[in-house]
Amino acid sequence: MKNKTLAAWCAFMGGPFGLHRFYLFGASDRLGWILPLPTLIGLYGIYRARALGLDDRLSWLLIPMLGLVIAACAVNALVFGLMATDRWNLRFNPSAPEDCASGRTTWFTVAALVGSLLIGTTVLLASLAFSFQHYFEYQVEAARLISQPSETKKSAD
Repeated sequence: MKNKTLAAWCAFMGGPFGLHRFYLFGASDRLGWILPLPTLIGLYGIYRARALGLDDRLSWLLIPMLGLVIAACAVNALVFGLMATDRWNLRFNPSAPEDCASGRTTWFTVAALVGSLLIGTTVLLASLAFSFQHYFEYQVEAARLISQPSETKKSAD
């Protein structure tokens, strides 16, 4: 029997490493094995930012991957937690009755929903803000470098 509350917590806490996929679909789930890759790439971006500084261009491209994976797993937790009991049991517990207790929403399910909503939204917005800020700073610096030679010509004339 697949429990909805446990699936929501697995998606919220261990989703970036595919735990919810392994819980629901077994160890042969391909997406469960692929899901840790963008997570590790994003963690490598954080490592690069800490080691090389925040001006490292590659880090501000890699860090949002981690944020997007965490946000996507938070959305999965929301989908699992908000799924109706009969739909949950029909999809993940087909041999169980429609009103089986493993598909019911409890206060622990609501706690997983609240946590995933708060953390997922915060991480998504923070990673997007980080990436956009560094991208626009890079664009301003590139524009400044382009405009410098024309200013030196004007002052020479």
